[in-house]
Amino acid sequence: MARELQSHSSHWGAFEAEVADGTVVAIHPYRHDPDPSPLLGNIVDSLRHRARIAQPMIRAGWLDRGPGPATRRGAEPFVPVSWAAATDVLARELRRVYGERGGPSVYGGSYGWSSAGRFHHAQSQLHRFLNCLGGYVRGEHTYSNGAQSVIMPHVVGSMREFLDRATAWSVLERHTELFVCFGGIPIKNTMVSPGGASRHPARDHLRAARDRGAEFVLLSPLRDDLPEFVGAEWLSIVPGSDVAVMLALAHVLVDEGLHDRAFLTRYCVGFERFASYVLGTADGCPKTPEWAARLSEIPAATIRGLARRMAARRTLINVNYALQRVEHGEQAPWLAVTLAAMLGQIGLPGGGFGQGYGSLGYIGARPCASARPRWRKGATRSTRSSRSPGWRTCYCVRASRSTSTAGGSPIPTSGWSTGAAATRFTIIRTSRACAGRSPGRRRSSSTTRSGRRWPATRTSCCRRR
Repeated sequence: MARELQSHSSHWGAFEAEVADGTVVAIHPYRHDPDPSPLLGNIVDSLRHRARIAQPMIRAGWLDRGPGPATRRGAEPFVPVSWAAATDVLARELRRVYGERGGPSVYGGSYGWSSAGRFHHAQSQLHRFLNCLGGYVRGEHTYSNGAQSVIMPHVVGSMREFLDRATAWSVLERHTELFVCFGGIPIKNTMVSPGGASRHPARDHLRAARDRGAEFVLLSPLRDDLPEFVGAEWLSIVPGSDVAVMLALAHVLVDEGLHDRAFLTRYCVGFERFASYVLGTADGCPKTPEWAARLSEIPAATIRGLARRMAARRTLINVNYALQRVEHGEQAPWLAVTLAAMLGQIGLPGGGFGQGYGSLGYIGARPCASARPRWRKGATRSTRSSRSPGWRTCYCVRASRSTSTAGGSPIPTSGWSTGAAATRFTIIRTSRACAGRSPGRRRSSSTTRSGRRWPATRTSCCRRR
């Protein structure tokens, strides 16, 4: 029996498929992957598993009576049909709906995790197809990090940019002294990455950081949200009380004068209002460690001690996506940036904040040498924003790239998760671009100490307040 190996990729990693007589009989992980995902082992059986839907299925009532109200929806069976029959039925129904109701009556669903790669990305292909028919209604943001996607543009700038340029694992491995992990860094989550990954380095980098002497603090209800080999101090927190603990950490930093006043004054907007809230001046309720202890069940002394350690060490504050999948979920990632700004470590190698380490595999990956191609899906009348064109969100409150260095390392090597030394962060106040104008950008270029060219300025059209 002749066998051949065919290279392929999945969301949980690259691999070679061993094919015999047109059938996949084995999967071999990519040979250069130091920690391939065990999920690859499910591929062979999943191809012929009895739970797989191998052909189109149409609900019996719809097939018999067509569209309309149905009292047995959810209780009646689905009938297998041929691809030709399914295509014909779908084409007729799309023609009818677009003809009678137009694009606003068509929802373009599909979450997009069907296959790896951009061309075969199910959601993008569906949206392009529906645009050709006259537009559609789509969902905004994702289930994964919806709250974070909404708040972060008002706090640090482009959401896509700071995720794609998160501080590399190799930098954290060499420089971070204290990892404070809200929600942990579960290795199982780093096995998955949109479009696939050729290497899974997180486990090795965490081990190397620990071997160097880095300390880990895990705030999570689950002990195994960090691998056992890092020897993390586990603080078993009550679910949903992370923000209370963050506020208490901020209270200690202010109360004991451990916050970096110079950094906050130069690079941040709104700290005075935040400090007033934390100290209880605004509402009569100081957010002390004792206050947070009643909500989180973490002892006040432990919270106070952690704040002091964070101020004394090169600290990375990481927030997992899980924390923002709740009501008011925007507060946890927002506060992580606030704490990092109070420590004054944004822009220092291995310091600052991270959002998504342990949520997806590509967070912290080494940046590509060249930009990835991107294709616009296009826009039609029914897909455009309903907001007034006179007001557009300003994603860059007041930000500029500096060529200065911090900690002996040029700023650009740290990426967005640690920020840039001359980036202005918003802690309280959001900003919108001037009415009738899109956020502008002015760029110039200068050379860092390492000789690398880097944009020196990035400004918006916001009026300075």
